[in-house]
Amino acid sequence: MDDDEPIERYDPSCAPDPTAWMNLDEQEQINLAFEYHRRRRIKIPGARVHAIVHAVVETQVAMAADGVVARTLARLQDEGLDRHDAIHAVGSVLLGELHGLLSGDLPALDVNDRYFNAVERLSAESWRRSG
Repeated sequence: MDDDEPIERYDPSCAPDPTAWMNLDEQEQINLAFEYHRRRRIKIPGARVHAIVHAVVETQVAMAADGVVARTLARLQDEGLDRHDAIHAVGSVLLGELHGLLSGDLPALDVNDRYFNAVERLSAESWRRSG
């Protein structure tokens, strides 16, 4: 995809072009993820939150192609998850951190380090066991 060409459809099985993804505003990213699930008739509780998680994980990958999240997505796929499930696995770690912060169960200190360490520890096996 040409970096100047806007993303019109999102498919979590294929990584979006990082530059084109980052050229979208956050609401456009969320809307694309939401529309993907709607088009596929995937019914999920909290569909907007689900789409936000997709957008956040895709943004983390686009911002650092060699970063923890991108490496973990690739590793999870090597371990047998499809890319969509790998996004869900990383997203579950993200939501766990957010829940811990909002509930006061986790300290706000070192939140990024804690999150990235948890993402690095994630495996396809641990994801399958949790679901």
